[in-house]
Amino acid sequence: MGGLLGVAVLGAGHMGTDHVRRLDRGVSGARVVSVADPDTDRAKEATGGIDGVRVCPEPEAALDAPGVQAVLIASPGPAHEEALLAAFARGLPVLCEKPLVPDAAGALRVVEAEARLGRRLTQVGFMRRYDTEYMRLKSLLDSGRLGRALMLHCTHRNVSSPPHFTTDMLINSSVSHEIDAARWLLGQELTAVSVLCPRPSRNAPEDLLDPQFVVFETSGGALVDVEVLVNSGFGYQVRCEAVCEDGSARIGDGHTMVVTSGGTAHEEVAQDYLVRFAEAYDREVQAWVDATRQGRVTGPSVWDGYAASAVAEAAVRARRDGVRQTVDLAPRPEPYAHYDGHPDAVTHTLPGRTLER
Repeated sequence: MGGLLGVAVLGAGHMGTDHVRRLDRGVSGARVVSVADPDTDRAKEATGGIDGVRVCPEPEAALDAPGVQAVLIASPGPAHEEALLAAFARGLPVLCEKPLVPDAAGALRVVEAEARLGRRLTQVGFMRRYDTEYMRLKSLLDSGRLGRALMLHCTHRNVSSPPHFTTDMLINSSVSHEIDAARWLLGQELTAVSVLCPRPSRNAPEDLLDPQFVVFETSGGALVDVEVLVNSGFGYQVRCEAVCEDGSARIGDGHTMVVTSGGTAHEEVAQDYLVRFAEAYDREVQAWVDATRQGRVTGPSVWDGYAASAVAEAAVRARRDGVRQTVDLAPRPEPYAHYDGHPDAVTHTLPGRTLER
């Protein structure tokens, strides 16, 4: 694929606007051709200063704009299934922000629809796989230097939750990142989950059960616990510690700046995921652009998106019912039957139908 990759961006909210900026100025090899958002004024603001961009109120119009060769989906999760199927119908490669589809049934429909094509079109936006610290931890665990992983201790804290945030979203929006990261880091499926809820923080909005403590069991006999607190009031913090047979490794502590002034020293704490994971987003989108221009699809697959949604659904049930829930995944269709979760484990050449492993 020669020249700049023409991209349609669906969604001009916080995430979509950042991706428009990234495609225009943060990565090489791509250009924004069209942006779709029901709020066309917001879309025009997001594309301000970019020549020749078509602003559309409907996703289909953005996908059909002249020059579109790929699509980046950054619209709200409930809109993803329809957008993905529309992209599939047009044969367009996709980078879809998580969640793939919020409900497991919808995500499985997307898996089956892509499988019917006989080739991959989609990379799912689990950007932690592209974060330097997470990649180093993955490499260390894969090397076997620390022996078998026994436990992962994870922390996920936000400054505050937006007005629309619900108790379920602590899991299916926030903890979904830890779900994918744990599957990827360990190379194992999450097979069961329990959720404990302490007394809510006084900083949490009324009726929001915040924080929550989530414990996953894995197919390899490890445990993964996640402390999620979305109204910490002080910063955005993501940490992960792997405890193994012969040692441990922790990431997330050093991603900060220490300021010394007036006889005191203090650490700056990121206030937003777009700050903490800025380099990971850049690396993720650049990898997608490079692969697409080469006629390939790499990175997290729709199967990873489905698995994350299915595990999150089980965790929500565990929280609501107060009992441990098992996770039952559907059989993996080809081309995902032998997929092992590595970002480059399954690729496809576009527009052919040959699976490369």
